[in-house]
Amino acid sequence: MTTSYVIKGAVLPHGAKSDIAIADGLITQMAPDLNIPGATVVNAANAIVLPGLVDLHTHLREPGKEDAETVLSGSQAGVRGGYVALSAMANTSPVADTAGVVEQVFRLGQIAGLLDVFPIGAVTKGLEGLELAEIGAMADSAARVRVFSDDGHCVFDPLVMRRALEYVKKFDGVIAQHAQEPRLTQGSQMNEGFVSSQLGLKGWPAIAEEAIIARDVLLADHVQARLHICHLTTAGGVEIIRWAKQRGIQVTAEVTPHHLLLTDELARSYDPVYKVNPPLRTESDVMALREALADGTIDIVATDHAPHPAESKECEWQEASFGMLGLETALSIINKTMVETKLMDWSGVAERMSITPARIARYENHGREIAVGAPANLTVMNPTKTYRVDRDLVASRSRNTPFHGMELPGVVLATFFNGKLSFESKQP
Repeated sequence: MTTSYVIKGAVLPHGAKSDIAIADGLITQMAPDLNIPGATVVNAANAIVLPGLVDLHTHLREPGKEDAETVLSGSQAGVRGGYVALSAMANTSPVADTAGVVEQVFRLGQIAGLLDVFPIGAVTKGLEGLELAEIGAMADSAARVRVFSDDGHCVFDPLVMRRALEYVKKFDGVIAQHAQEPRLTQGSQMNEGFVSSQLGLKGWPAIAEEAIIARDVLLADHVQARLHICHLTTAGGVEIIRWAKQRGIQVTAEVTPHHLLLTDELARSYDPVYKVNPPLRTESDVMALREALADGTIDIVATDHAPHPAESKECEWQEASFGMLGLETALSIINKTMVETKLMDWSGVAERMSITPARIARYENHGREIAVGAPANLTVMNPTKTYRVDRDLVASRSRNTPFHGMELPGVVLATFFNGKLSFESKQP
């Protein structure tokens, strides 16, 4: 027997109020004061209902690094954060550079069943940047891969990058570049600037990111292919993306929640929880990123959820792994940095956290407007309710959240995936 639901008292992204009825995986009715006998009622008073969130940048670690995360635990973290689709990066062990590995990740997502897990295929074999991976085979596989990235590594060779961009044009794919010039960042530990010089940590210059962005938007223009820039962090990078879009180049860009809130000043603590790739930048960079997300220069928010086991973070800064958790706190941080600051309304949040990422990745069943007949992939969130982040209570197998102890606004009350209630908050 199919369970039906009624979300009561919902506020839609554009501000209108409506109850939402769900049955057989679809939104079946939208009207005030719906009364459907036998339906399970979800109270959404004072809550916003968004199209289910889509993350274009998640590290689920499986296969090979299950001590940090699994597809199941990452899915559990995702639904708690309001996500209905995660894009699993390729830096697993073995690397997701063949049809066999991406199909394995895809099947693990189906078995978990909480949300859609879409594997991202590697651009190059072994993420080594030297030889193209089995891009065509991954695109034709059961996983139907359309996004390819060596994230964690830059595709540094311009000829390899050009060939990759040309290849994915055949099936409307996109290359997602980790923009980091390796020679300029060898041994780098944090943002290059005043704080790094005071702390004696080797700096990571903004130009190392911006040089690759500039090169690759020109390559994308030359071959008329789609390019996506991962985790943009600098004001200069914003200006390059803005210039490229004005020229009509097919480029999109993402920003992470942590780069919209945290700065390199936190490195003064020498706490490796703040060590991330690319690094936390300056306050002026943060403000530039917020403005660019608000005006659409930056297209989407992506978490770059990067779980690590305790031994990889509870050590000296120089020895610690790069990365932070992000799935469970992303929507709250966007609420804090963008909505509460009046830079963005909830329609803008829906665009940048659901509609546009689904469009970039060609996830046809996601990022749909909330309307009768649409798939019931929905996020219900109370934006005024606050909670204190506790790393010991996260769903992830790892604990490396930089927001531990922070009071954040906005609690996800429920997540619907294909018409099923995949998460409901236990908070009173």
